[in-house]
Amino acid sequence: MDIENHYRNDTPFTRAIILHGRPDYDEYYNIQGDSPSNSHWLPWLQQQLLIRGILTQTPEMLHPYEPRYEVWRQEFTHLPVDEQTLLVGHSCGGGFLLRWLSEGNYRVGRVVLVAPWLDVEGEAGDFFHFALDRQIDRKAVHGIDVLYSTLLMTTHTCKAPRQSSTVSYPSYATINLSTMATSPSARCRHERSQSW
Repeated sequence: MDIENHYRNDTPFTRAIILHGRPDYDEYYNIQGDSPSNSHWLPWLQQQLLIRGILTQTPEMLHPYEPRYEVWRQEFTHLPVDEQTLLVGHSCGGGFLLRWLSEGNYRVGRVVLVAPWLDVEGEAGDFFHFALDRQIDRKAVHGIDVLYSTLLMTTHTCKAPRQSSTVSYPSYATINLSTMATSPSARCRHERSQSW
């Protein structure tokens, strides 16, 4: 079996960049742990894209536990980005991509934001102080996807005495970012898992 051609698809992307999120200080300096660009699902996604013939990079941002936008932007400028580039940002990396696209004159292939963090409480200083470009959707040829999950908590009490448990039912949502930037009532599609 020809593995390379088996997994190749008709993708418009020739390269991908996956940006990690913001670990805390202890997590970052834990010598037993992975670096942010090699943690969670990032290595798996990188492998999936590579076997499909898409050159994929997962850059390591300097001091991600206290992100500074200018530092991340400088590092990001070293990466080739064009209309054939897929950008994936997790958490703080997703927020960075929104600001980078909003403040610059760029065109990319597609943007996928996975649980993007926008720091509404101001924990990251001025990292997220920016105005979202109302026409940001035009900067991504094949669109911008926002993926996140929420937990709906339902309390379930067992029949046995002194036993009760709380069960979490996940709910998944996708936001159309172009309508979020232009409409106060963003269209959101919720898909509740029926397998529970």
